[in-house]
Amino acid sequence: MKIVYFAWVRERIGKAEETLDPPSAVRTVGDLIGWLAERGEEYAYAFAAPRSIRAAIDRTHVKPETAIAGAREIAFFPPMTGG
Repeated sequence: MKIVYFAWVRERIGKAEETLDPPSAVRTVGDLIGWLAERGEEYAYAFAAPRSIRAAIDRTHVKPETAIAGAREIAFFPPMTGG
């Protein structure tokens, strides 16, 4: 699946996107965040406060408990503010 990073998540990881095949035990967005955080220092830094990360599956905002099965694209980004 394609994983896309935006704003400071992208800056901390050092890339805008990548294609990954998470293990079968990774079933939800929250599981994916935990798995990504274990991939290296830059990921641990980006996902150090998982409650502050927002996610979208195939361009639809989702919660951490949302299943990722069948997702083509998962995006991670910080909370958005308006003005």
